Amino acid sequence: MDIIISNANGEPIYEQIYSQIKAQIMNGTLQEGDALPSMRALAQQLRISVITTKRAYEELERDGFIESYTGKGSFVKARDIELFREEELRAIEGLITEACGRALRCGVSLEELKEITEMLYGGNENE
Repeated sequence: MDIIISNANGEPIYEQIYSQIKAQIMNGTLQEGDALPSMRALAQQLRISVITTKRAYEELERDGFIESYTGKGSFVKARDIELFREEELRAIEGLITEACGRALRCGVSLEELKEITEMLYGGNENE
């Protein structure tokens, strides 16, 4: 499992771990039942505090992405379809918000934006 920590981006380290593991679960790199490194092993690998990895794992468990068992470790949880759909919808809304903002700044009308969307959406149906 690849996790890259950056001290320059201003995001807390536990959030960087959380978001990278979550992304790997969401994109299928980490599958249901896959074991995550122990908190101690990940902390050693990243050269950070075990407390930091513990917080990231706790957040992942709280949000339903992993489950942890005392003495056994932490594992990717079965993907909740509704949770997955909600996460994807949130990401889509962010992208659409950005596209709408750009369209407004460039003077693209709602009708033009709808045409572009319909063309692109229809174009992806055949893939």
